[in-house]
Amino acid sequence: MAALNVRSVLVTGSNRGIGLELIRQLAGRSKSTEFIFAICRDPAGPQAQELKNLAAKYQGIDILPLDICKPSSIQAAVAKVTEKLKGSGLNLLINNAGVVKPVTSLELETPEGLLEAYKTNVLGAMMMSQAFLPLLKKASRESVQKGMSCSKAAIVNLSSECGSITNLLAWEVAHIPNYRCSKAALNMLTKCQSLGYAKDEILCVPLHPGWLQTDMGNAVVGDLWKIHSQILSNLLDTLHLPLDTQILFLAEMTAQFTTAAEFPDDALEMLWRSH
Repeated sequence: MAALNVRSVLVTGSNRGIGLELIRQLAGRSKSTEFIFAICRDPAGPQAQELKNLAAKYQGIDILPLDICKPSSIQAAVAKVTEKLKGSGLNLLINNAGVVKPVTSLELETPEGLLEAYKTNVLGAMMMSQAFLPLLKKASRESVQKGMSCSKAAIVNLSSECGSITNLLAWEVAHIPNYRCSKAALNMLTKCQSLGYAKDEILCVPLHPGWLQTDMGNAVVGDLWKIHSQILSNLLDTLHLPLDTQILFLAEMTAQFTTAAEFPDDALEMLWRSH
């Protein structure tokens, strides 16, 4: 199977959890990835130490400060990325950064919690996509590949089946309305992006990685499922494939590399069609 072949990629929320593991996988798997922009709010802080260790180990990792809720911070990062790319476009934008307020019941949800989740999980992803759109368009125009793919130009929004209107993953474990409502909105944003950017041949998809053992996941439900490096590795392997093939491969991969205790049965389909 051919691997993801991407020259430049940017990952938000890269100092911990899924974002950190994505950076680790991207840096260690492909010599074709020349630019890996690892985004976090405070690169100088203690929470970014593992990320800095990766940057010292692998060439090509560029750690940039960015608060996805602040337009001025986003624009400053766009300027730095544009300078680093030296005239080329950005192939892959992964909007991974997210928050959840650990509210276990609907009755305890607050307007402030809902607004905070929307600001980061929805508006942050929207503003990042809008700001980096010119670089994504440039990558698409300059690519010799036909059609759409993550190796050409793509926006990947890390979402969750918790935002599914039909399935409501783990409702019996935690209600977390702020997170669920924000992820439902993110799914619709991704659908809008897929339609709006189709003419530019920019692929836009939401990904559901499952409820994994991260600081954010543990804040709600404790140690239920662990980040499995092989899951994220194989997830990256699928991003260059047609969407139907991605879904089938991810289901097979999840069954192979996880147990029921590590990964929920209703999280097998990690990618929703969005175009």
